[in-house]
Amino acid sequence: MPVISIKPEAIFHIFNFAVTNSLLLGWIVIITTGFIALQYYKQSQLSNKSRFFYFIQFVVNSVYSLFESVAGTKINAFFPLLLAFFLYILLQNWFGLLPGVGSILIDEVPLLRGNNADLNTTFALAIITVTMIQVYGVKFLGFGTYMKKYINLTNPINFFLGILEIISEISKILSFSFRLFGNIFAGEVLLTIVAFLVPVLAAFPFLILEIFVGFIQALVFSMLSAVFFSGAVEAHH
Repeated sequence: MPVISIKPEAIFHIFNFAVTNSLLLGWIVIITTGFIALQYYKQSQLSNKSRFFYFIQFVVNSVYSLFESVAGTKINAFFPLLLAFFLYILLQNWFGLLPGVGSILIDEVPLLRGNNADLNTTFALAIITVTMIQVYGVKFLGFGTYMKKYINLTNPINFFLGILEIISEISKILSFSFRLFGNIFAGEVLLTIVAFLVPVLAAFPFLILEIFVGFIQALVFSMLSAVFFSGAVEAHH
């Protein structure tokens, strides 16, 4: 039976910095995404564009239209970050399903592991999201107006509601991080166990399911971010 570890394993060290198997796959995805973006930019400068360019353009436009339905007129301010969230999470989820990820071993440790099956990654994404909620709120409403959401001394009820808002923002970090981590890690465990217990072809339906789950989780994370960003820039009464 394969060993399933909740925390990522270190593959090598750069001075005192441990490079884990999940971080290594994360770097591979980032480099691949950067290469695709570079090719798309080069194609955009040409008069005779390839199918690759129009496919990427279709994906970006589709995601833009989806988020525009939530963000409305503020979509141009939010879209770069929302697109980054969606593509990063989606590609990390799908790359984690590629053959060899989790099965190629070095000293009985998987060389590669899905980046979103690492709580460090999902926690970092959640912190970025909650931080940007505050940044967008201050940017569009002003520091004083936005801070009244958390610190309002006009009456005891508003003061108590401000405390609840602070707790709510902290809870978003936990819900964002554990939701994404739990779903992806559970899928990784499921595929590992199924692949060990049954023939390869029998695990194929579960692989298709995880591809779908990876897409849904990327969509849920980025869509919730869009909802919270939009809520942060609305005036509070």
